[in-house]
Formats: sequence, C-alpha cells, structure tokens
Amino acid sequence: MRQKAVYTTGEAAKICKLSQQTVIRCFDSGQLQGFRVPGSKFRRIPHDALVRFMKDHNIPMDGLEDGKIRVLVVDDDPEVVELFTDALKADGRFQVATAQTGYDAGVLTQQFRPDIVVLDYMLPDINGNVVCKTIRENPNLSHIRILIISGMVNPAEVDRLMQAGADEFIKKPFNIEKVIERVVELVNA
Repeated sequence: MRQKAVYTTGEAAKICKLSQQTVIRCFDSGQLQGFRVPGSKFRRIPHDALVRFMKDHNIPMDGLEDGKIRVLVVDDDPEVVELFTDALKADGRFQVATAQTGYDAGVLTQQFRPDIVVLDYMLPDINGNVVCKTIRENPNLSHIRILIISGMVNPAEVDRLMQAGADEFIKKPFNIEKVIERVVELVNA
C-alpha cells in the first residue's frame, strides 16, 4: 500500500484513534503541524508531521499504513544490499528500498520517506557527509534517522559524520542481527 503524503483531519483522527474534533484542536493549538488549503477552512496534515505527532504523544503506529519501519539501504556493494534486503524482509517488521548512489538515495528519500537510512560512507558519487547534511537541512526529512556503516574508521571522519547529522556509526564487518536491533532502537527513540 502506497503511503499518503497528506491527510485530512478525518483521516488523521481515524489513524490516531482520536475524534476529529481532538485532531482539529491539536492542529489549531500547534501540537499537530500542517497547513490550511488556500481559500478554504480545510486543514491538511503532511505524513511526516503526523508521524512526529504520533511519536510525541505515544500513539501506536499500527493505524498508519502497515506499521512497518521503512528502511532505505544505500550501499554500492550489491552483496551488502542483498544481505540487508534479505534480512529485513525476512524479519517482517520492515519495508525496504535500496539505492547504490547518493543521487538515487536523495530521490528515494523524497519518494519512499524512510524512517531510517542505512548508509555506506563511501558512495561512487558522494560521501556520507553530503547525504547527512542534505537530509538534516530539509525540515520535512529531519525525523529520519541515519545509520552509517563503513569500513572507514578514521575517528576524525566519524566525528565529522556525527556533526553532519548521522545518528550512529557502525564499522564493517558487522553482525546483521545487531544492526537490525539498532535500527529498531534508533527509529523508536
């Protein structure tokens, strides 16, 4: 099922299992971010704002699509991509998309709207710092967690990645089960 980009107050109320009046009050008070349709009184709530609101108020996510964690795996090594794809799909808690370049990662981040990006530091076209900064500079994407995975262990470079907006750094080689545990922890933090 394709995720909606924008919800009505009625749709948001149904997803959150609240009354529409409660959703409208939260919208009007600024607790739930959104916008009014130009020339009308209708309110609209972007997907990311609804997710933030639900997390901030401990509302279960099961009403939102299928409740799966959306993971974007970005790595130019097909074996790493396959490892993640197979493990995440087999788990059942995840919806997965993949990219092999920074450019594709940017396009998919906008289209797929992941909860977390699992990102290789060295990509063929750009490095992880650029991807982190690009995501962090966009307020509509600021909720996305970023987990960098790389064989590079230069402490100064890891510091630069964290300053650019990465949430976590894991060194290759890694234990896939532990990485999946960490993905869940970061998304639910």
